[in-house]
Formats: sequence, structure tokens, C-alpha cells
Amino acid sequence: MVPLKNSPGSPVFYDPRGRRWRHVRRTYLALGIVATAVTAIFIASVLSAPFLPRYDLRPLKNLPHPADLKPQPRAVLPNAREVKAKKEQAELQKAYLQTPRVPGRHPELMQVAPPANAPLPAPASFGAKQLSIGFYIDWDESSYSSLERNLNRLDWLMPQWAHLVTPDKPGDRSIADDLTNADSEAEHDQALKALNLIRQKRPQLPIIPIVQNLSNEKWEKDVLAKAVADENSRQALITAISNFVEQNKFAGVCIDFEETLPETHANLLRFMQELHAAFQPRGWLVVQSVPFDDQQWHYKDYAAASDYLLLMAYDEHYAGKEAGSIASQGWYESLLSKRMNELNPAKTIIALGSYGYDWTEGKNAQEISFQEAVIHANESEAQIEWDSATRNPHYEYDEEDESHHIVWFLDAVTAFNQMRAASGYHPAGFALWRMGSEDPSLWSVFGTDEANPSPESLRKMSYGYEVDFEGTGELLKVQASPHEGERGISVDANTGFISSESYDNKKIPTSYVIERTGDHPGWIALTFDDGPDPKWTPRILDILKQENVPATFFVMGKNGQAYPDLLRREVNEGHEIGNHTFTHPNLGEIPGRVTDLELNATQRLIESITGRSTVLFRPPYFGDAEADRPEEVEPAIRARDLGYIMVGLRIDPGDWKLGANPDEIVQKTIERAEDTNPETRGQVILLHDSGGDREARGGAHSL
Repeated sequence: MVPLKNSPGSPVFYDPRGRRWRHVRRTYLALGIVATAVTAIFIASVLSAPFLPRYDLRPLKNLPHPADLKPQPRAVLPNAREVKAKKEQAELQKAYLQTPRVPGRHPELMQVAPPANAPLPAPASFGAKQLSIGFYIDWDESSYSSLERNLNRLDWLMPQWAHLVTPDKPGDRSIADDLTNADSEAEHDQALKALNLIRQKRPQLPIIPIVQNLSNEKWEKDVLAKAVADENSRQALITAISNFVEQNKFAGVCIDFEETLPETHANLLRFMQELHAAFQPRGWLVVQSVPFDDQQWHYKDYAAASDYLLLMAYDEHYAGKEAGSIASQGWYESLLSKRMNELNPAKTIIALGSYGYDWTEGKNAQEISFQEAVIHANESEAQIEWDSATRNPHYEYDEEDESHHIVWFLDAVTAFNQMRAASGYHPAGFALWRMGSEDPSLWSVFGTDEANPSPESLRKMSYGYEVDFEGTGELLKVQASPHEGERGISVDANTGFISSESYDNKKIPTSYVIERTGDHPGWIALTFDDGPDPKWTPRILDILKQENVPATFFVMGKNGQAYPDLLRREVNEGHEIGNHTFTHPNLGEIPGRVTDLELNATQRLIESITGRSTVLFRPPYFGDAEADRPEEVEPAIRARDLGYIMVGLRIDPGDWKLGANPDEIVQKTIERAEDTNPETRGQVILLHDSGGDREARGGAHSL
């Protein structure tokens, strides 16, 4: 085709083919489409619901309220500390899914586990396994440690749980027991702990509580005489004991009435006969504890009035007597032969001692445990000697005050020889006085299924149940861990008896050593556990601020997570923060790795909320300033390894107890704060700002 040319007279923009118009028309069309779309979007946005922040608006009838117009804050991304805190909490939750645990409680608040319907073992025969029996006491925490460690080796437990009292009026009980009305809170707690331990771990173990005429460390001869003086008083006592046994589903009772007046024996024998007659139809055992050698006791008659007669084969020399062997082998064998000639061995139990006495001139001897005996020898650089005549160990030492001490004690070697000497008589069993004071190595030959346990096992000495403390104060640091020891023994090849033993002070077994620091007489430190709490923590903070008094708050992680503003306020107002675990478990009942998670989760939470960390730590259920048992020290070691300082306490007014009132709390606090004895005084007060009813505490804090 030949292209068209514009004629000379044509307009400049003349387009004879119309191509320019087609382009212009397309452009206009595109612009029109865009304009239409924009217009449509605009109209749609006007007509549709707008996307605006949400407001918490009340119904129209409640308007106007300006506070309702406050928009919700935008979500804030967690910082690094919060991420760590959530991670530690997740690890803790995961650990508890794999770790069964018993919820921790103060013993006083425990519900005692129900007893099992356990059939009693038949009386031992000559061919039967001899009974292994442990005496348990409430006034020494070491007894609980021994029970916990050796529970599975026992056939019976005889706890020292009841004693005679003089009724105030007719109808009152003639006994008091540690399970309901103990002489002290500590003894009550120990009794409940032991009973719960048995009910949970060995519910079939027969418990035969001891009823004594012992009160305030004195044998009450007159109280005993009145209790058995006539038919009515004897029946009242039998009823009280029967109710005690029935209510707790015990296996029977052990009667331990000592230092009896000569004129009381006739009535005491009648009482035993009547008690046995009342118990026998109900399948309950009656055991009577009697002296090893006392002419006033008619052993045959008392044996006939009981299921078992228990011979206390110790205290040849005792606290009120001159120093000497506690149970020399010759003395023991001579009296054992005398008793076995008149008693039925199948109904006779022999009680063995495992403790010591420390005599000082002009004073009654002090009873000491095996562990105390060997540690004192080591610390005083005294050499423990084996007395070949008595076959009892002993030593002497001088104190810094120039007082001269003579120590005799019984150990696993003396117990082995005594059991071997009695084995030919085939007694019903052996009882250990007492759990907690014994040589722990004894359990390798006592309570074992072996017919003839080897004495070789006694060369190894296990560490004991007590913790060694050095210094004063309530800041605690573990300085040394336990290690076992050893002793030398020589065995007579002809008789099988141990003919001698030797102690080396360098090989004495030791338990934990804890250093106490922070003693500052005249100062008081307020501490609050278990918070924060939305009701009580603000009230306490207000009082502290008003009085310008600083305090330390040992916080539970889960409570700090729930009320972070209170945690910030505690820090902002100048108070210290301590770690009290995340979920408040009994750390002695959980694995060490879970303890680490509890502490780490709480630490990370404190850091994420307050921006600071803490080195202070107090375990839950920490009843006093000292971890008295080795089992209680393990959490302290975990905390130490994580960099914490463990904070104890010595002033616990019991504000956590049900029924506590402000006056009692204040009075107990003042009494303890006024103690000037460096071994018992305290400056750290334990109070609580969360958990349970705080009315009494609120009043006490206000005071």
C-alpha cells in the first residue's frame, strides 16, 4: 500500500486513517474503568463496618463512662527474660508429669493416712525368725531419720507416744498421747510424721505404742500408784488405753512403768492381768517392759500376765550412777542366763542399748548418741579404747574449762556379741533402744534375714543421722558432705564372738557439716513466705512503708506470676526478694533435678518481672534454722551449687496455724527474740503473707 500524504492545506494533526482517535478512545476507556473502580471501593468502604480498636462498652443504659472508652493495649512481644521464664516453667511442668509426688504439708495440718487391716504376726516359736523391734521417740529428729532409713528392716515399731496423767475430774482420760495432746508442738509433729510414714510406706507394720509413767523426764511413781490403786482407777486406765489402740488401729500396747514403789507392785500386777484379759479377746498384744535385774519384780508372774516380756538389758551404769560400762558382756550374759532359767524364751524379747553416757565429776551423766560419742572423741583428740574386761568401748577427755569427762558407749560390735550370746536361747526377738542414737552399722546384723550374719560387715561404719553445725547465725552453708568410716575388729575363731575392736580417729564416719553465719545480736529480720497475695501483701507493704521497716519476701513463683505488680512493688519499695520455689513442694520428697527446675523457674520469673535476680533461698516447710537431718540437707546442696544462700529461721510464732491469734503470735515472737543463748537465739522471724486465713497474721502485723 502507498502511504497517504497530507495535502499542503491539511491541518497539522490531521489523521486521514483515524489511528490517533483509536488510541485516545482506549485511554479514555481505561481511565473510566479505573475511576469507576475507585468510586466503587470508596462507596463500599463507607457502607461497610469500619475496622477500629475494640472498646469495652457497657449497655447504653449505663453510659456514659469515660473509662469504658479506653482501648485495649496492643499485644507486646515477650522480651528475652520472659522467654526464659516461660521455658523454665514449661520444663518444670514437664518434669512433674513424670514425677509422682505427695503434696507437702506441715505435719500439724496432715490428715493421717488410714491404717491397714493387717493381721498380727503369730507369737514367735523356737524355729521362727526372731522379731526385730525398734523404739521410736518424738523428742529427737534423728529417730525419724533412722525410722525412714530402716523402716523395711522392722517387724514391729514401739513408739514412745503415751504417758500417765492424773485426771482433773472423773471421766477425764488417764493418759495423754503425742498424737492428740503432746507436751510440745515438735513432739506432736514428729508423731504425726512417723505415723504417716508407716501408713504410706509400710501399712502392714504392727505399731505397739509405749505407755509410760514418765513425764517431764521424771518417773512419776505416785501417779502410777494412783492409776492402779483400785478397781475403778484400773478400769479407767484400761478403757483409756483401749480407746487409744482402737482409734488408731494399733496392734497392741507396751507397758513401761519404771521406778515402781514396792507397795505398788501388787496392784500393778492386777492391772496387767486385767489389761491382758481385756485385750486378748480383741486380738491385741500386751507387751511389758521390765528391768533386766530387780528383785522387786516377780518376772514369772508378770510374764503370765502378758504376751511378751521385754527385758531392758542395759544401764549397768547410768546417769545417776558412777561411770562405767553400760552393758558389760559378763554382766549381760550372767543376767540373761538367770532370766532365761525362769522365763519362756518364746515369750521373751531382749532390748539392746545403742547409745552412750558422758560423765563429768559432780554432775549426772549426759546421754549421748553413738554419733556424738565418736565425733566428740575425734574433736577432743581422745583415743577410743576397747575394754577387754567389759567388752565395751570408752574414752576420756578434758574440756577447755578443765572439766574431765569419761565416756562409755554401746555400738554395733557390742550388739552383735549380745545377740550372739542370746541366740542359743532362741528368744522371741530383739528390740533396739533407741532408733536415732544407734550405730548405723548395726543394721547390717540387726533386722536381717540371715540366720548367722557375718561380723565382717561391721568393719564398715556408716555415717549417722545428725548434722554437725559450726558457728552461729541463720545463714546456712554446707561445708562438707558425709563420708563413711571403718574400724578394726578381731573375731574369735572358736566362739564367733568379736574379741576386740579398734577406732582410728582419722577413719571416723562424719555426716554433713553446715556453717552458720549472720549472727547479729540485737537485730531482727522480718521475712514473709508464700506470697504475694492480692489481699494481704498490700496491707503488709502499707504497714512496712508506714513504719519504714524493710523486710524480705520469699516468693512462690506461681503467686508471683499471678500478681506481678505486687512483686514489682516489693522491689520498688526497697524490700528484698528471695526464692521459695515455684509450686511449694517438700523438696525432700522430689528428685534433685526437679528441685533445680523449681528454683530456676522462680528465678527466671523474678528476673522477667523485676529486672533483677536473687541469691536468697528458703526451702518450703523449713521449720527452724537448722536442717537437722541429712535428708533435709540435700536441697541445700542443690541450692548452693546454683549459687544461693540458704536463709533459715529460729523465730517461728506459728502464724500459719489454724486458730492462731495476734496476741499469741506477738508473744511467741517476743519470747524467742529475747533469748540470749547463742546456741538457740534467733534474729530471723518467719511470717506469711499468703495461704489460708490471714486474719490473725494481719492483726499481728498491725501490732
